[in-house]
Amino acid sequence: MTPNFFQKIILVLSVAVFMQISACYGQNAVIPGAWRTENYFPFLRQHLSIGVVANASSTIGQNHLVDSLLSAGIKVKKIFAPEHGFRGEAEAGEFIQNKIDEKTGLPIISLYGVQKKPSSMQMSGLDVMVFDIQDVGVRFFTYISTLYYIMEACAEEAIPLLVLDRPNPNGDYIDGPMLDLSFRSFVGIVPIPIVYGMTIGELARMINEEGWLKNGMRCELTVIPLDGYTHATPVILDHNPSPNLPNIQSIRLYPSLCLFEATDISVGRGTDFPFQVIGFPDLKFGSFIFVPHSIPGKSLHPLHEGDTCYGIDLRWDTLHTRFTLKFVLDYYHLSNWGEKFFKNSKFFDQLAGTSLLRSQILDGLNEDQIRESWQPQLQEFMLKRKPYLLYP
Repeated sequence: MTPNFFQKIILVLSVAVFMQISACYGQNAVIPGAWRTENYFPFLRQHLSIGVVANASSTIGQNHLVDSLLSAGIKVKKIFAPEHGFRGEAEAGEFIQNKIDEKTGLPIISLYGVQKKPSSMQMSGLDVMVFDIQDVGVRFFTYISTLYYIMEACAEEAIPLLVLDRPNPNGDYIDGPMLDLSFRSFVGIVPIPIVYGMTIGELARMINEEGWLKNGMRCELTVIPLDGYTHATPVILDHNPSPNLPNIQSIRLYPSLCLFEATDISVGRGTDFPFQVIGFPDLKFGSFIFVPHSIPGKSLHPLHEGDTCYGIDLRWDTLHTRFTLKFVLDYYHLSNWGEKFFKNSKFFDQLAGTSLLRSQILDGLNEDQIRESWQPQLQEFMLKRKPYLLYP
């Protein structure tokens, strides 16, 4: 076989990889950090014990990151799984148990069960930790809280952390109230707005350098950046970030609709279009009809299971794909429930990151008036985040 033969083979493989990337990420060919293996495989091969924080979205092409690392001879020893599990088998909110991955035989340590942070014993023996999860750029999406606790554990145990960056499908804007740390929880762990306009790699840099980890600690952080990405790049994902965010429309509506999770209004869990509809078992809430039912792996015993809900179909709504209070305000007034609209007021405040939003709604403020109250803190945040941005 001649050198020309090998050159042709390499060319064919390169074209195939490029076409696969283009198919997954559109004409802009955004290349995730995980796919840029030449930038971190050599480093990982120098270490004997690798930990990986991953889920079903952690892929290189069509292969799972962990499977790819093992095939490349990289010594993965432990897997850490966030909400929804390692290979995406669990529904939202379902506790994940420690177990063994059937395909690789590796131990899976749950970070969404009795613990949210790895223990010192679980971190023991690791040389490097790798974090690769597709985020959606919304504060109450729990993967960034998992990132926070991984960073804290790495700082405590002096273990380097490698974050493989991925595009943010809500990365083109910033909006919503800032988190008041007195409402800190697993759905809001750092002082950022609901939509914060950063990739998970950029946010990791900000968490580290702003001293937001416990006692102002910092971890030894390296981010493998995306290629071909800007914050204005339209993002098409090749894997769903969670079972109930099945497409880009649900991801873009998620910041606005998730606030309903603290009310008695359904957001379509238990249907084929979660986070793309809203409704309630009462004709006054709209003309679109849907009936939630249990769907294994997505939603077991969803709100209003088996009941006919009436509401609004947002699957083709192109006017409200940025964060808005319109739907919450409209349904609050339509319900005429008053304070009872906020079925779980504590959870609503944790999602909002403040009790002020609920008070403003109860006081009858409109969206423009409420938005005005966010602006000083949003302007301050925009200036603070600027040094940590990796992309224009």
